[in-house]
Amino acid sequence: MPDDTTRTAWIVLGGIHLLNRTTPRRDGDPIVLIRVTPQEISVPATTVVVRWASLGICPATALTIRGVPLGDARIEGGDLFPNAIASPTLGTLVGAAAAPGLVPVFYLAEEPAGGFHTYAQVRFYAEDACFIRTTAEPIGHGPADALTWLEPALAERAKSAPQLDNHLRYFRTLSAGTELEVKYNLDPTPDIWATSMELLKALRAGELRDCRPEYREKFQIHAFENHMFDVVGPGEEIGYASFIPRADGGFVLKRKWFERDAFARREELFTGMDVTPATFGEYLRSELKLQVRALPPFRRVRYDIQCESMRSGHVYGIFFDHCSLLAVPEIVLSQCELEYRRSRSVLDGDAAGMLAEMARIDTWLLSYLAARGLTKERTFYSKRTFLRDAVAAAPHLGFSTAVEEV
Repeated sequence: MPDDTTRTAWIVLGGIHLLNRTTPRRDGDPIVLIRVTPQEISVPATTVVVRWASLGICPATALTIRGVPLGDARIEGGDLFPNAIASPTLGTLVGAAAAPGLVPVFYLAEEPAGGFHTYAQVRFYAEDACFIRTTAEPIGHGPADALTWLEPALAERAKSAPQLDNHLRYFRTLSAGTELEVKYNLDPTPDIWATSMELLKALRAGELRDCRPEYREKFQIHAFENHMFDVVGPGEEIGYASFIPRADGGFVLKRKWFERDAFARREELFTGMDVTPATFGEYLRSELKLQVRALPPFRRVRYDIQCESMRSGHVYGIFFDHCSLLAVPEIVLSQCELEYRRSRSVLDGDAAGMLAEMARIDTWLLSYLAARGLTKERTFYSKRTFLRDAVAAAPHLGFSTAVEEV
């Protein structure tokens, strides 16, 4: 965390109607300013996560939205919202009628040059809350309890309501339809579970500057079969087509378009197909008019670590893969992948800045893996190339390499 000796911050509490607008604002509506040590991981920040239990004892000041004082108290951060309900101490400040609707509304950060940045609450739990910045430039002047920042902050939040008021709508992508990914071949093949847990621990400890595991989405497990076809024509369709089982018994078709392994590849997912493993090739030939050749099916076990930049709001996936041929499980591709995933932000996106940040994370990740003897260099080595190489090295496996024409 940066040096915050010259900065002050607050958690701003208010009625839930300030967010969902179920009732009009009234002059007597309460605002509670909880003064806290600045919670940003970096300055400037886009994402701020506040864990109530880590706040310690905080001064609290309650007043109406018109600035009329209601009272002061000192309250332990962990006691603010037991079961996500305003504590009795907050009730004594704002009154029994207002207390049940009291929620975190903003994180307010004073800027040394004057004014405040406001961060709107997007997720709130008994243990913590997540806020994202809605102000491109500081707003308001004077002390926090003068509330000069409040009307501009509410206006900025209302402007972003379509993103903020719907589940996960505050995410967007700066590379829609294009996968941006760097890979690292892992040799010797590690225990990817242990490797994932160690890297997750490093992110929690702040070893990657400005980054932390993604808020409440830090880790996922995937294990599935993959039936891949090398798409060798027509020319504009070259790449691969991959069928992945769904939980309901159907299949997702993943298409990627690329002639050679690269950082950026067009990608799209398709559902609703009436296919079985026996008809995969026929579907690609007859329905999509593709020239394909079947590659060896494999099982993929993947552990996903989601790494969030608190500075920019961009989320990057760090995935550890173990891919083994179904027919010959000892033929394995083990990789780590770094991929841009999404952005938790309502401010203007900067694709160039995202790519520069991803390059910084790539440099850190390569150094981290190399220091543990897991890899020596980055690569774009794809699973299509791995399967091609496997067939070339062991043609006796009996997988079809003949082009199936339309």
